[in-house]
This record gives sequence, C-alpha cells and structure tokens, in this order.
Amino acid sequence: MGYREQWMETEGTTFPGKTYTEVVLEPAFNEAKTHLLGPMMAINKAHLIMLEKQKLVTTDEAKQIAKAIRSIDPGALRQASYTGQFEDLFFQVEHQMLEHAGDIAGNLHLARSRNDMGISIYRMVLREKLIVTLTSALKLNEQLLLFARDHADTLMIGYTHTQQAQPTTLAHYFMAVVDSLNRDIRRIMAAYANCNRSSMGAAALTTSGFAISREHMMELLAFDELIDNSYDAIGGADYLGEVATAVQLAAINLGRVVQDMLLWCTQEFGALKVAAPYVQISSIMPQKRNPVSFEHMRALLSSCVGNTNTVLSMIHNTPFGDIVDTEDDMQPYAWRSLDIMDKMYRLFAAVVGTMEVNKEVLRERTKGSFATVTELADTLVRTDGLSFRKAHHIVSDVVKQSLAQGLAANEITLSIVNESARRHIGRDTSLTEETLRQALDPVHFVEIRSLPGGPSPKEIHRMIDLRMYQHHAHLNWLGQAQGKIQRAMKHLDQVMTEWSGS
Repeated sequence: MGYREQWMETEGTTFPGKTYTEVVLEPAFNEAKTHLLGPMMAINKAHLIMLEKQKLVTTDEAKQIAKAIRSIDPGALRQASYTGQFEDLFFQVEHQMLEHAGDIAGNLHLARSRNDMGISIYRMVLREKLIVTLTSALKLNEQLLLFARDHADTLMIGYTHTQQAQPTTLAHYFMAVVDSLNRDIRRIMAAYANCNRSSMGAAALTTSGFAISREHMMELLAFDELIDNSYDAIGGADYLGEVATAVQLAAINLGRVVQDMLLWCTQEFGALKVAAPYVQISSIMPQKRNPVSFEHMRALLSSCVGNTNTVLSMIHNTPFGDIVDTEDDMQPYAWRSLDIMDKMYRLFAAVVGTMEVNKEVLRERTKGSFATVTELADTLVRTDGLSFRKAHHIVSDVVKQSLAQGLAANEITLSIVNESARRHIGRDTSLTEETLRQALDPVHFVEIRSLPGGPSPKEIHRMIDLRMYQHHAHLNWLGQAQGKIQRAMKHLDQVMTEWSGS
C-alpha cells in the first residue's frame, strides 16, 4: 500500500477528513455553539420577519418557518458534539428546521448567505462582549474616582525617570489613571460604533435580486448603521482590528499601573497593603504577604496584548474578501482579549477598593525629600528677581551641600542657601526663615499648584466632579446600547411566539 492510500485509509475518503475535523472543524463548532448560536437564531428570526413584510414569503409560510425556528433546542445544541454529518453549526440548524417544517423552511435562506450572516453574527457577538467589558471598565472608573476623593490630601512623591521628582498627591496620580482609563473607554465605545453595523442583505457579496429590506434587518437586529457597500460588508475586517487595537491599548495602560502598584507594595516602598482576600502566603517564609492579585493581573494583561497582536497579525496580508482567516480562526482571540479585560477591570477595582494606604509613611518621606526644591528655585525667582536658570544653579548647589552634610530637605538651613547664593550671585538672598520653610513645605508645594490639572486638593475635587459627570454620561450611553439590543431581541421572540401559536 502506497503512502497516499495509507493516508486515505486513516483520514477517510469523504469530507471531512479526520485531521481536518480535529484541527479545524471541531474546535470551530465548539466555539460556534458557545458564542454564535444566539445571534444566529436572532438573524433567522429577523430575516423571517423581513421576508414576510416584503411579501417574499406568505404569512402562512412564515408561521410554519417560525414553528421550525421555535423547535430548535439551543440547550441541546450547546451540548452537542461535532460528528462531521454537517459541515458546521449553520447547516446543522438548517437541517433541523427542514426536518420540522419541510422544504418551505429552505426559503429562510432566500437572499442571504453565510457570508453576510457570518459577519453579522460576529459583530453581534463582539458588541455584547464590548458591552460587558465597558460595564466593568465603568465600574472601575467609579471606584478610582471614589479612591481619589478619599486621597485628595494624601501627600506622596511623584517620580520621573524612576527618580524622586516633585511632591504630589495619591489622588493626582489616580486621576491620571482615571483619564487614561477614560480614553480607553472612549476608544472601546468608538470601536463599538464601528462594530455595530449591519452586513445583512449583502448576501455573498453583491446583494440580491430579491426585493429585501436591508434597512429593516438593521433595525430588527439593533444595529446602529448599515454597511453601505455590500463588498465591504463581507470583506472589511477593520472593525475587528479596531476592537483589538482599543483593547490592546487598554491592557497596556492598565498594565503600567499594575507595575507601579507592585512596586508600592514592597516593604521598601511601604505605601500600599493589599487586603487579605488578594494576597497569598509563602510555603516556607512565614512573614510573606505576596500581592499575587497584582502579579496575576500583570501576566494576564500581557496575555491580552498577545491575543490582540494575534488578531492584527491574522488580518495582515489576508485578501480583501470573505475568508475564514478573519472569521472562525481569528474571532476567538478577540473574544478572549475582551474577556481578560473584563476580568482585569473587575479585579483591579476590587483590589484598589480594599487596599490600605500608609499615608504617614508617604507624608514623612515627602517632607524629607529634595523633591520640594523646585519650589525653592521658584521662590528665589519671586523674592530676588533672579532668572530661573540662576536660581536653579543656586538650589542645585544647596542640594549638593546638604547631601554632603547628611541633611534631609526639611533640614536645609538659611545659611546653606546664602552660602550657595554668595558663590553664584555674590550676595545673600532675600529669603527669611519663614519663606524658606514655606518653600520646602510639600503641603504648600501642592496647594499652590492649582492650575488646571494640578495636584492641589481644590483642583483635584474639580476634576473629580467633572469626571463623575462624564462617567454618568458614559453610563447613560451604555444603558441605551443595552436597552436597544434587549428590546430588539424581545421583539423578535414576541413575533415568533405569535406566529408559532405558542
């Protein structure tokens, strides 16, 4: 027996081949029965309603087909195994309807294709998953705003290049996280808008000679827009790339914050204490409180980036048309990335909402830090009329002298400042002990930085109020999107119930 005959004996002589079934068809069937069945049945219902309204099937025929649709048991299909009897879930569902209603059920496929159906199904799945992720993102946003409100006066050192830079507050840091998150939310909302567009009526790629209503299908399925060009409807994959890009940025942004949280949990930094439900102990070292919740977030967010990279890579260099590269094989990576972001948003909110902040450690560290000396340079500009660069040279010299003497920033003396001044400008400064102490006070440093976006408590509360207003606007948008879909699906079920008489 030759090698070809050996292969045929193992793989079979008819479709589907054994290995093709194991590698491609069975995994795709399992994904489809889990994620695609609901939208597929919704499209069947909507298409039937549209065909009856357009008089392409009679009302009696529509009622027969409605009974066939209602005969499908989604629960049984979700438990079914792939047998190879049908190529995919679509043909299995169609077969069951034909068995129930006879040949008339075949008219349900009038003026449509698996092409326009498939794209609409994927868009419907994605919009649901986007809504789930957005819901969790908004819950995190609210928690961060509440956390920031509690810490508007919590002094801390701000870092640039990983080095102590200037005094700020914990709220100032977390409001920056809020703004980053809000950009992610807006990007995901924009991806939703481009995703929630209907391909139905494009059929294979050129629409149909039957007088269907693409607009009615759009409305019945709660899409916001129609994909106008029928070739674009089945060939365009950028809606998925946009989702992947938005989610990728969201994962990267949150991952950067998680990395900071892990650093701040160290004993050396001593700023944060993760609550007991989110730490694990060491098997050998009794003192350990491992902040594993943050560690898992860091790893899983990286896996999310990997999934989104896979989506973008799989779109790359694929033909501009209806192909499985951008359908069965790729969609699950987008779903997994959204699922990870949903979970990470929920977990991060829970950990931040329960962790303790060591305010006193942060405050004392800030008081002794030379991070305050920018304000000393600014003060010399005000009191002595110096250029900022000249004041900068004086204060730099003051820092060097203080460090040489083992002094902290709040131990700098007026004599050290004046000695440095004499070396650079040939005279003492106009500073008094009071103005020097004020210039080195981190509370003063923060309070006078009240420009828009600054860390002063008054400005922080202004930003919190504004962001909370924006938060409620986003919640309103989300509620409208969810409500539109729910009403549409309810309407489809109501018509099927009326037509089927049950």
